[in-house]
Amino acid sequence: MFVDEARITVIGGDGGNGCLSFRREKFVPRGGPDGGDGGNGGSVAFVAESGLSTLYEFRFRSTFRGERGRHGEGSGRSGRSGSDTLIAVPQGTMVFDDLSCELLGDLSAAGERLVVAHGGRGGRGNARFATATHQTPTRHDPGEPGERRLLRVELRLLADVGLIGFPNAGKSTLISALSAARPKIADYPFTTLEPHLGVVDRGGFRTFVMADIPGLIEGAHEGAGLGLRFLRHVKRCRLLLHLVDPTDLSRDPLDGILVLEGELAAYSAALAERPRILVVTKSDSAQDPELIERLQGFARERSMECFVLSAVTGSGLPELVFAVGRQLDTLAIDRTPEDEPVE
Repeated sequence: MFVDEARITVIGGDGGNGCLSFRREKFVPRGGPDGGDGGNGGSVAFVAESGLSTLYEFRFRSTFRGERGRHGEGSGRSGRSGSDTLIAVPQGTMVFDDLSCELLGDLSAAGERLVVAHGGRGGRGNARFATATHQTPTRHDPGEPGERRLLRVELRLLADVGLIGFPNAGKSTLISALSAARPKIADYPFTTLEPHLGVVDRGGFRTFVMADIPGLIEGAHEGAGLGLRFLRHVKRCRLLLHLVDPTDLSRDPLDGILVLEGELAAYSAALAERPRILVVTKSDSAQDPELIERLQGFARERSMECFVLSAVTGSGLPELVFAVGRQLDTLAIDRTPEDEPVE
């Protein structure tokens, strides 16, 4: 099951209490204060791991705590600090404060670490308060409580190229033809219920990552179908391939293009400016040459590249891969924070 959003509670470990103790030893009549400090509480941190692809673990566990620091002891012994709690998450995980909606961190590279709840500081033992004029202090501090936070965790897939289009436009078939990804393929809407990533070989020992983004229909930005759930993944892609099925008699393909472009713009202003390539699929089954010419003319009017191909026969695939690679070479990787969806 693909889980790409979760709400969890993180709590830093409490600090250990400082100790109240005086040295009591034979032949030492004036033993002074020797209470040790408490240990610091453990923090809670996220760590990005390349081998993970879902937030599935959070379905079964929603609270994470740092270890409490040990209390101080006599003879000047300080308590041990609590261990940090590390939460492994996939690359592309974004962490928000659920109350303020502040973005706390974007874990896009393997090994990145983000501390989300700091442990409390350990209390001071009474040995800390001894002075020349106050040699028998009884003051000792309690440990501070750990930080507590309610977080919203989102996973946004990291891909160079995103495939968009209405259900049954041929997205799953195309990604399976170009990569080793094997999504479920069938001739009914919403066959694909979760995104799939595939690595495409563009030659010369170079590759790019392609994502099959399902669930986009009219009204997707308002939650219709599966669109709202997966539109966030489109924002990670540098280049979009808009797939159009010329054999679909239920809608005019040109109207369908405008509908999906409107959905992208309504969800995020930045998506309206994202580079796109128009891909006419299922050319082996297309029966209307004039329709394909209309689509090519539409692309020319908008200065978009247009490719007519068949993922089944392989026609047009090499040309598409070459064009995608060429465009990606000209597009810089944007690591700046993304704009929020349009309300």
